[in-house]
Amino acid sequence: MPSRKHLNKVVLPALYNECRAKVEEEIHKGMFYASTTDMWSSRTTHPYMSLTIHFIDQAWNLRSRCLQTSYFPEDHTGQEIARGLSEALESWGLNQDRLVCVTTDNASNNILALELMNETTRLQCFGHRLHLAIGRGVKVHQVERAVGVCKKIVAAFSNSWKRRRELAKAQAEQNPPLPSHQLITETPTRWGSMQAMVERVIEQEKALSQVLRADKKTRHLVLTWQDMDVLESMNKALSPLKEFTDALSGELYPSVSYLKPVLHLFNNQILKHQDGDTELTTTIKEGILKYLNEKYDDEKTQELLDMASLVDPRFKTTYIKQERVDYIKTRAAAELQKLVAEQAEQEAAPLPSAATARDQDEPEEVPAKKKKKSLSSYFKTAAKPSQAAPHSSRESIENELNLYLLLDAGPDTDPLEWWKKNEGHFPHVAKLARKYLCIPATSSPSERAFSASGNIVSCQRSALKPARVDQLVFLALNL
Repeated sequence: MPSRKHLNKVVLPALYNECRAKVEEEIHKGMFYASTTDMWSSRTTHPYMSLTIHFIDQAWNLRSRCLQTSYFPEDHTGQEIARGLSEALESWGLNQDRLVCVTTDNASNNILALELMNETTRLQCFGHRLHLAIGRGVKVHQVERAVGVCKKIVAAFSNSWKRRRELAKAQAEQNPPLPSHQLITETPTRWGSMQAMVERVIEQEKALSQVLRADKKTRHLVLTWQDMDVLESMNKALSPLKEFTDALSGELYPSVSYLKPVLHLFNNQILKHQDGDTELTTTIKEGILKYLNEKYDDEKTQELLDMASLVDPRFKTTYIKQERVDYIKTRAAAELQKLVAEQAEQEAAPLPSAATARDQDEPEEVPAKKKKKSLSSYFKTAAKPSQAAPHSSRESIENELNLYLLLDAGPDTDPLEWWKKNEGHFPHVAKLARKYLCIPATSSPSERAFSASGNIVSCQRSALKPARVDQLVFLALNL
């Protein structure tokens, strides 16, 4: 039986080094990558900085890797965070020029850090933005009062097993019987928990009132009809939104291209005034919409979202403003031309030493040549290596882009599967798709890294050294 010392000193470092080598090999095959980052404090108040990267591999699978959860004892200023991120990327051999975008929360130090990193493009986390928008939308006196009563009701039942027992009896006595659900406690940093708490209180209102009235200490917590009207109006405004945060937090499918359609859906359907909406429901909807539209209205964010929407075969130019379509197409063509020129330079650079590198590079070069031969007839005349110049001309790129925009893809199409099948027909636009579809719409990957960290740095393991925490989190998320 291996001893604890052997596992700690020999097995764990060896496993970490082996896994790190595999991750390094994997991430260097990607041409572009996006990332998320955030700060976190452990139970021992040790500060950590997470870094995750996201890229699309050669088989059109969206990969997500947590590179580090490193100890960060420096002041959390923009300058120090920029230095820490640059050092982290350098330690993994990642070129910042290939970093497409970093998704972060709205902290001013994160914004400054990315400005200092050669003005790296930043995308605001949709989850944080929606949380702040809802927080402002429900900042109404009658809503705050009603939600405050809900919190007191939940606390009254959470702190008494007798009340929970009586609640179970009251649920069974109702006609028809109510579901035997427990109450839900709100988490201040998760707007969805507040909506879930309110929804559960509305569902159990009859049973709750029966139990609360039976105890003179809690009679004052019985919800009035005015409170119920407020809670129902609030729930009507928020309940349609609860699925969007989870849907946009996934790591295995493109999420950034959903942002434009989701914002369009909010403006034209979900948060639009409907018949039967109370005045309070309308006020909450308008407050949320106003905040989101203001925050996503800046030029850089719009360009990023438009480019991501363009290369998603389901959306293309559907959700791009009509007056911006020509501009986005021109920008896409210019960016593709630049990518082709850069690739040509990289392919030409190793020619003087080709004799020494041929044996090592040959296994990777042969599939690339075969891939070029599989292009459709539209591109075959320009796909030969000896005719690279005409194939990469601006006119050819624009023709390819226009042909791509003419094809229809159903709303249920998997964009990565679509590109896997059609990359041969649109090899240049496919490069742009790899670049933009890897961007996560939220910073949830960093949040998940911190959840894993919290499970590792438990009360029983609070003496773990920061370097060991980094190794354990890395293995937990990448093995």
